Amino acid sequence: MAWDLAVELIHATVQLEQPLGDGTRTVGTGFLISEIAPDGSPRTVLVTAGHVFSKMPGAEARIGYRIENADGSWSYSPQKLTIRDADGKKLWTQHPSRDVAVMSITAPEPFAKAAIPLNWLAQDDTFQTNQVGAGDEMMALGFPRGLAANQAGFPILRSGRVASFPVAPAKSFPTFLLDFTVFPGNSGGPVFMSQAARRRVGATENGQDVQFIAGLLTQQVELNNERLEIGIVTHAKYIRETIALMDNPLAPVTVAHVEPVAGARAASAEEAVSPQ
Repeated sequence: MAWDLAVELIHATVQLEQPLGDGTRTVGTGFLISEIAPDGSPRTVLVTAGHVFSKMPGAEARIGYRIENADGSWSYSPQKLTIRDADGKKLWTQHPSRDVAVMSITAPEPFAKAAIPLNWLAQDDTFQTNQVGAGDEMMALGFPRGLAANQAGFPILRSGRVASFPVAPAKSFPTFLLDFTVFPGNSGGPVFMSQAARRRVGATENGQDVQFIAGLLTQQVELNNERLEIGIVTHAKYIRETIALMDNPLAPVTVAHVEPVAGARAASAEEAVSPQ
C-alpha cells in the first residue's frame, strides 16, 4: 500500500504548550523527524518555529503525546519537555536567519516510530523537479488557538493553495505564501504536498504521485493591522540546515537574498493564549 504522508504526519505532529500559571497557556505546533546521529544511532528530532520556544518563558513545556488503547481508542497524554537548562540556556538549536528551531528528544517508542524520515523533507531542487508552483494545493497541520481535532489531541488538517510565484529556489525565495487562514497556535506546523492533493493537480510524467514536506508555517500576513488570511511558509531546506547545526555549529547555512513579504508578522505563540 502506498505511503500516505498526510496520515503519517498526523501521527507525527504534536501540540506544544506551556502553562502560564494564571489558568492560561501558550500553544504552538511541532512535528517529529527521524534521522541518524553522528554516532550512527537513530534519533528523534522535534521541529517547530523558533518563536514558539522563545515566547515560552519557563524552562519546561509540555509535548502532547497520544496513546492508543487496547480497544482502539486514543488518550491524550502530554509529557514534560525541558527547553532550557537550570541556567536558562536554551536547549534547542535555532537557524541563524530563519524562524526554525529543532531539538533532539527522547520520545515514547510509538512516537519515535511515527517520526517522519529526514528524506521526506524537500530539498533545494524539489519544487523545480516536480514543477510545483502557484495554484498547487498543500496541506497544513496544527492546533489553531490550542484546539485539537478531538479529545485524543490529534492535529487539525487543513488545506490551501500556493499563493506566490515563484516559490524556488529557496536561496532567492526562502518563504512562500499559502492561501490559508492562520491562527495563533498554528506556528511550527508542517506544510506538505500529499498524495491526495497532488492527484488534483496532476502527477509527474512517470505517473508517480508527489509527496514531500514543503516547510513549516511561521508567519501570517498583516497589513495595517488587518489579517489577510495568508500564511507564510519557511522552506524545508532551512529545517535540514538547522538539523545539521545540531551537530556542527559551523555547518553551512543559506543566506537568503529576499526577506519575507513586508507587513508579515509571526503567528506567535505569545498570542495563542487559551484556557487550560
